[in-house]
Amino acid sequence: MALKQWPTKQWPAGVSHVVSDYNRPLFDILDESARDYPDKVFTIFNGGTKTFAEVKNTADRIANFLVSNGIQKGDRVAIFLPNIPHYPAIFFGILKAGAVCVTCNPLYTSTELNYQLKDSGAKAVFCMDHELFYPTTAAAIKGTEIKTTVICNVKTYLPKWKAILGSLLGKIPKADQHEPSHLFFDQIIESYQPKAPDLRIDPEKDLALIIYTGGTTGVPKGAALTHSNFAYDLRALEEWTRLPHGPGEKPEMIKQGGFHTFLGVLPWYHSFGMTTCMMTACGSANRLVCIPDPRAGDPPFSEVLKAVEKYKVTIMPAVPTIFVAFINHPHLEKYDITSLIGCFSGGAPLPPEVCRQFEAKSGSVIFEGYGLSETAPVASANPTDKTKRKIGSIGFPIPGTDIKILDLDTGSHEMPQGEDGEIAISGPQVMQGYWNRPEENQAVFRTVDNSRYFLTGDIGHIDEEGYIIITDRKKDLILVGGFNVYPRDVEDILFQHPKVAMAAVIGVPDAKSGETVKAYIQLKPGESASEKEISEFCKTHMAGYKRPKYIEFREELPVSPIGKVLRRVLRDEDKVK
Repeated sequence: MALKQWPTKQWPAGVSHVVSDYNRPLFDILDESARDYPDKVFTIFNGGTKTFAEVKNTADRIANFLVSNGIQKGDRVAIFLPNIPHYPAIFFGILKAGAVCVTCNPLYTSTELNYQLKDSGAKAVFCMDHELFYPTTAAAIKGTEIKTTVICNVKTYLPKWKAILGSLLGKIPKADQHEPSHLFFDQIIESYQPKAPDLRIDPEKDLALIIYTGGTTGVPKGAALTHSNFAYDLRALEEWTRLPHGPGEKPEMIKQGGFHTFLGVLPWYHSFGMTTCMMTACGSANRLVCIPDPRAGDPPFSEVLKAVEKYKVTIMPAVPTIFVAFINHPHLEKYDITSLIGCFSGGAPLPPEVCRQFEAKSGSVIFEGYGLSETAPVASANPTDKTKRKIGSIGFPIPGTDIKILDLDTGSHEMPQGEDGEIAISGPQVMQGYWNRPEENQAVFRTVDNSRYFLTGDIGHIDEEGYIIITDRKKDLILVGGFNVYPRDVEDILFQHPKVAMAAVIGVPDAKSGETVKAYIQLKPGESASEKEISEFCKTHMAGYKRPKYIEFREELPVSPIGKVLRRVLRDEDKVK
């Protein structure tokens, strides 16, 4: 079935509704950048840099090492690392070996990592030489199919003087002891030639990654994604993103060959940071600043602000909690963040007030997008210029993607424009399915108009101008006396209070109305407020049934590793009170 043009008069000028040239191996993006811009800097880490040619050389050595050590096409290889400069070379090296990357959250406990290694059937793992990460790996691989463990030390990528000084002062992270059978990254790079195997990849069928969902709805599931799933998403984002590259300049596609500097503040084990930052920087031959710990510094987030200023960062994909941290940083005025041109927000709804304040302080534009691990991840995005962007929406489907709003009961009937239903996505970025979960796959896929759609679990509608509006997660909907309350509506209003840094809303049982609203609030540093003050604010700004009946102040709200506020955790905590 031919893809129809999205029904809107606001579609950005010059942006095609379809894209092509994405049916290819994902590692082509590194090879092409290394061919066209061999001497341009790719990774930046603590002042140390590596060019595209150098990263490709290392990736080819890793591929040679893996194949020489028994890794075959389709085998799974895990990466258990934070955002250190080893990551891109390892990632592409695994793909060049014909294997499938399994990206693992570096904050996992050994039990959580063990589950993921077992579930994926991984045969090798790359981990960090660190007093916490390495022992976690050593414990987690027990009882799995892991035969090869490679240890990565950050000393490899530090400038020589920093590496020497760090070793003398004992400041370079490393584990107290290592298993004799485990190998070191430097050792394999020195021992193997940069000769990747000659193999045939079927981009539409061969898996590139298994990315595990965050587990916020239960046991984590592995989203199995092909080479073309990601190659398409990158191609569509390239077509979609138009930014002004100087004052008064007309927005244009992202410039290649070292014009931009991307800030790697999102974790690359997650598809959002991986696609919109690591892969996009690679595919456009631009610089990538490695940020292993965004909260580093005193106060937190000071080091990442220093990095923005030092490296003149121009593009920053981030989640709303990062933008909140920036605008509420007590020393923000000391840092120059005006190099920022474009910021891609996703992972959670962006409160309009946060968007307004960040843009005022940085001079950049934030364009909000939407997607899931199951969709590589981007499925829709706001236009990247302020004239057509609609704050509070997730814009339009990116070129080549279709989105329908389906009924909440069966997920098989399309809802009229303007009416809420479940958001369903069809496009080349939609995963093959969940790894070894046939029953789960049956539950999340529907065939509508002869096309396969993925049911997202998110509620939304298409407004009169064609913008897609997310109302909330199906499971987060609060029913107050027969009225639907969407947590995001209440949270967006709470964010407008000048003392509120973060807010999260859940439904709690109520004898009279069935459910009622409870708000959890994290105040800005140095601020104080009473429940009465917040209640009076809510009384002025929202309908009675939406107003929080209960208000609880927290020093910090629980968030996932990528910065999503975990309403599930708050619900669970409330149940045990």
